Amino acid sequence: MRITLFIPCFIDQFYPQVGAGVVKILEKLGHQVEYPEAQTCCGQPAFNSGHWDEARAVAAHAVEVFSQAEVIVSPSGSCGAMMRVFYPQLFKDTPQYQAACAVAAKTFEFSEFLVKKLKVTDLGASFPGKATFHDGCHGLRELGVREEPRALLRNVKGLELVEMDPPDTCCGFGGTFAVKFPMISSAMGEGKCAAIAETQADYVISLDSSCLMHIQGMLDRQGKKTRGLHLVEVLAHSL
Repeated sequence: MRITLFIPCFIDQFYPQVGAGVVKILEKLGHQVEYPEAQTCCGQPAFNSGHWDEARAVAAHAVEVFSQAEVIVSPSGSCGAMMRVFYPQLFKDTPQYQAACAVAAKTFEFSEFLVKKLKVTDLGASFPGKATFHDGCHGLRELGVREEPRALLRNVKGLELVEMDPPDTCCGFGGTFAVKFPMISSAMGEGKCAAIAETQADYVISLDSSCLMHIQGMLDRQGKKTRGLHLVEVLAHSL
């Protein structure tokens, strides 16, 4: 299969090892991987802030860049949801609507793509340690991705997966939410970090580097030794 990668801004700027890991995994599975260098932001920051005209201008470029892709894979529930769920809303009643819907229909979050599209749950990966999993809001609530990453992690040799209680509360980041409402964001993050600490896990794993940046920052300030890892980093560790 010819797979086109959409690498979100957070990963491109701060966590490039996640993007590299996606390529490593997909090529190991025998697929052709393409990365259009013309890609930029998906438009989510402006969209979430209510600036839909500005978001539409950014998103229109993404629609053009990915229009010829066979399938689009992104290691982000957040940006994946923007393209698949919100592009049709953003471009409703515009000339780009059909093209936006076409891009949305072939966009997948990475773990969802492996499990649902490729029917892969065991990559032969190994990673020693005890980990808990954080469900990012967009991946869980907009894309319905919950069991897919857990299915992949349960097949990682040497990894003990324990659930935090509850596993699906927001970490408080929310992109521009953390900027607009820092006190609320921090309070939510403290609750998430407390739930992580109760598991006594060595690692907290998620589908979104943006969530992990927020969580890791709070854990570091609290003097906790738990380390945040993207799912891809765990799966690609031993490949």
